[in-house]
Amino acid sequence: MFVIATVADTIRVPAPLLFHPTLQSVNFEIEKKYPNRVIYDVGLVICRHGDALQIGDANLVAGDGGAHHDVIFRLVVFRPFVEEVCLGTITESTEEGIRISMGFFEDVFIPAYWMLRPSHYNNDTGLWVWTPNYNEGGDEGEEEGGEEEAAADENNQFEMEIGSEVRFKVKSINFTQVTDTAKGVQATTTTTAHQPNAASVVAPKPKSGQDSSGDNAPVRKRSTSVDLSDAKKVPASMHIVASICEDGLGLTSWWASPGEEEDGEEEERVKEEEDAEQI
Repeated sequence: MFVIATVADTIRVPAPLLFHPTLQSVNFEIEKKYPNRVIYDVGLVICRHGDALQIGDANLVAGDGGAHHDVIFRLVVFRPFVEEVCLGTITESTEEGIRISMGFFEDVFIPAYWMLRPSHYNNDTGLWVWTPNYNEGGDEGEEEGGEEEAAADENNQFEMEIGSEVRFKVKSINFTQVTDTAKGVQATTTTTAHQPNAASVVAPKPKSGQDSSGDNAPVRKRSTSVDLSDAKKVPASMHIVASICEDGLGLTSWWASPGEEEDGEEEERVKEEEDAEQI
């Protein structure tokens, strides 16, 4: 999920910091410039990792009182690998899919075609609902107990509520660079994902609990460009497309054992009591 990236850049140390040690001033400027910034095709910078590896001599520019150093340094970068399983919280639910927040990263999207099957969007509640069919494969001609099965189907509806913790698998990582050209605003997106092989193209659509991409498929990058001149919303610099279309994925409460559920309820009860005491 997190990697160390080595970066070379020219760091400007302003005049008020020149009386400090050079290493201290350079580290301070790196921390001010890079954290919470997306580096194209690298990832989201979290923080600086250690001291600068190499600092060149200061260069002075006419009309600028600062010192410019060629610096090589390392950064801690958020960039999950394809097929990595992560945890997040549901923040938005639409007909197109659900949006996930990881706390420090908000642009994770699970499209409708990567939901657990069978799932559908409830227009009344505005939530996605997973309706597993436990009687799949039974005799269709049996009518006895039909009402009981219908009642059971109503109970086998699991809503993906806003704020619920969800476990998902990364399917692709997308970096978008927006440039202003003579033809208008252009967005170039680089996507890192599994390349579908011939077997996955011919194979039928997967059922719930199966993965269509294939873990052995090679990872590749591809770039696409679109015109944003008439677009109302600029895409995020980095966004992740994820899936919950496998057993064990989805809301963590769906797959919790009875013991884990009891522990979770006990923790919630203790937290509520502590909050009540503080009030």
